[in-house]
Amino acid sequence: MTNSKTKLRSLVLALLAASTLGGALSGCAPLLIGGAAVGGALMATDRRTSGTQIEDQAIELKASNRVKDVLGEKGHVNVTSYNRMLLITGEVPTEAERVAVEQSLSRIENVRGTFNELVVGPNSTIGSRSNDLLLESKVKATFVDAKDIMSNAYKVVAERGTVFLMGRVTEREANRGAELARSIAGVSKVVKAFEILSEEELAALGRKEHVAPKPAAPAASTAQ
Repeated sequence: MTNSKTKLRSLVLALLAASTLGGALSGCAPLLIGGAAVGGALMATDRRTSGTQIEDQAIELKASNRVKDVLGEKGHVNVTSYNRMLLITGEVPTEAERVAVEQSLSRIENVRGTFNELVVGPNSTIGSRSNDLLLESKVKATFVDAKDIMSNAYKVVAERGTVFLMGRVTEREANRGAELARSIAGVSKVVKAFEILSEEELAALGRKEHVAPKPAAPAASTAQ
């Protein structure tokens, strides 16, 4: 269930933090320890309001509890909320349970919509989940190193080698993010679950991101 991946995530992040502290930090990238940004830099540059960020955390907690109510000890489900859009990933035993989980989560207060990416089948292995966490870390690090995007505009989730990308981004940023994620060894597929902004809408957010745009990569909702 959800708590098993949470424990794995904490372990992997702790190991990554330890290895990072042993060397030089790249540029001005924020240090992540247990999902929190030192100095609150990530919250300050997030394209969601601070209120929405807190609301997303509350939605994830409620969703995790509802998954337990629907499935009990069956299945392996992860939930990720971004700007009140809920991504549901993992595995469930039957199609009926796949539908039941989505219906239950869609009724959570303030959820605007759902992306149901649940797979009907056996639960993923511990090894597979550990690999997914490493893939997430590699994709995030690649975004930080890229000079033409704002890395904190993206939410990265990996499940069974598939990378799901969420965020409030322009079409150019969506394509560039997918291109970068595809370049990571071990990523089998990239699925875009973005909220697309126009360049004008992005400018209206008032963020001082100062990134040099590059030509957009070919558009594709799912990239191998």
